[in-house]
Amino acid sequence: MSNAILEVESLSKTYAARRGFMGGQIAMVRALSDVSFSVSAGEAFGLVGESGCGKSTAGRAILRLIEADSGTVRFKGESVFDADAGRLRRLRRQMQIVFQDPYSSLNPRRTIGQTLSEPMRVHGTGSAREISATVHEVLGEVGMPRDAAEKYPHEFSGGQRQRIGIARALVLRPELIIADEPVSALDVSIQAQILVLLRNLQQQRRLSFVFISHDLGVVRHFCRSVAVMYLGHIVERGPVPAIFDEPLHPYTRALRNASPVPDPAAKVTMAKLEGEVASALAPPSGCHFHPRCPHATDLCRRVYPPWVEVSKDRGVACHLYPAGSAAMSENRETTP
Repeated sequence: MSNAILEVESLSKTYAARRGFMGGQIAMVRALSDVSFSVSAGEAFGLVGESGCGKSTAGRAILRLIEADSGTVRFKGESVFDADAGRLRRLRRQMQIVFQDPYSSLNPRRTIGQTLSEPMRVHGTGSAREISATVHEVLGEVGMPRDAAEKYPHEFSGGQRQRIGIARALVLRPELIIADEPVSALDVSIQAQILVLLRNLQQQRRLSFVFISHDLGVVRHFCRSVAVMYLGHIVERGPVPAIFDEPLHPYTRALRNASPVPDPAAKVTMAKLEGEVASALAPPSGCHFHPRCPHATDLCRRVYPPWVEVSKDRGVACHLYPAGSAAMSENRETTP
């Protein structure tokens, strides 16, 4: 993608976890496996999947809030992983994050003004008067009154706190925002307001988003393209209209059918999807989704499917498609 502002290639992350009696055994948890995607300037790109699929880990690894094991992340052509401390700080002025929980993400001992001004003081972006002016400007931009700067987080509702969290991400005037489940902790009516706010900010500031969510329905109304994740892997990627009109992977189809349709006359065929996401400590052999897939075959149980480029901007990892099974070698490892 020639105008990509963010390029993620082969991102992988593994954690060591203790298990067994008294935690005497150490098991490796592969949180991310060969995750790749790109985001165009001004685009909202979605990462979707159930809890534990690795989408939040991907968002934090992109910003180096956690260190990835391997892979590359380039922001406007520059490697994020190769940046030294000084350069990384400058890059982070252009890449910010909005956290999921509007309650725990704000320091209860600081006023809103102190919270919003801290990033600007750390980065030395203006005088005290300029910082104060920016705080009040950004508060107004997210729909909060000027006097909110003198108050504390406990004086606001969850929706108002999330607006403040968005304001904190905006004060440094970034070009890319990682939105990590920004509406999942809010009431449905408040979710709609926050999504409208984010859409307006995207258009006014020409922001790019990596929008992380477990709800395809939310992504449908905010993102232009989406990647579907399952147990650390991207299993399908493509434009939002194509994903909803013709999902290729059985997991994507199940997620789509589980999303409410705002049309009482629409006919929805519910896919039968049993069981829960497998443990990342002991992922199933072959395709990790096969224990829950109604189309699973013996090949699915033995061999992890390769990535198939269906079209220029559409891909899937599933044995249901000829390009994925015909070229498959029986000697391939069961996990990538």
